[in-house]
Amino acid sequence: MTDHLVVSAEVDAALRVVSTATLTAQLLRRGIRTSFLAGVRPLRPDLRMVGRAITLRYVPMREDIGTGAEFDNSTNPQRIAVESVGPGDVLVIDARGDTRAASLGNILATRILRRGAAGIVTDGAFRDTPGFIDLDLPTYAAAAHAATSATVHHPVDFGLPIGCAGVLVLPGDILVGDAEGVVVIPVAMVAAVAADALEQEHLEAFLLRLVDGGAAVPGVYPPNEATMLAYRDENGALSTG
Repeated sequence: MTDHLVVSAEVDAALRVVSTATLTAQLLRRGIRTSFLAGVRPLRPDLRMVGRAITLRYVPMREDIGTGAEFDNSTNPQRIAVESVGPGDVLVIDARGDTRAASLGNILATRILRRGAAGIVTDGAFRDTPGFIDLDLPTYAAAAHAATSATVHHPVDFGLPIGCAGVLVLPGDILVGDAEGVVVIPVAMVAAVAADALEQEHLEAFLLRLVDGGAAVPGVYPPNEATMLAYRDENGALSTG
């Protein structure tokens, strides 16, 4: 799949190596307490995801507004959203955390892949999940379910603010996914978060080596002044050596 940058090349490079755990720590330092989509797991843990949110919202199905037997591709918000996804986008689906039916299946996922998307995320379920394993597309869901979406879900709109796994997602937010899950980053702070996350991981790699070598936690994690001095000395030596 061709990569399509939605942030600067420098920010994108950082977001593709730092963990979602580190990103949540940086967001917490900026007052964002709820950013990780709890319970949403990758179908392809080997793939990283960085992309821009495009949102789709489902409400509970009710039989007088549709049974799922027929789809009008020209008016159904799910189908319109699928055809609206572009390069670098992540389709984020608010399924209310209801996993009693799929949010979508591998045919629509394949279409999203071919449109150049960066991923798909739902707090509901996917169907045809064995087919997802063959897609070179990061996908995240709370469960698998064989039933079609319309047995439980009714799509009502796309491109508006939603909640996904208890996290607010605004169109244009940056989503980062790794083997642990997905974090949502407000676009206005993504550059600073990415830079500080990269520095945090450099420091924590140094601290991990100390602990792995037998150092006690006090004074190391978090680091005291002496530990930070040793870290700066080592990084200075590396940068000039």
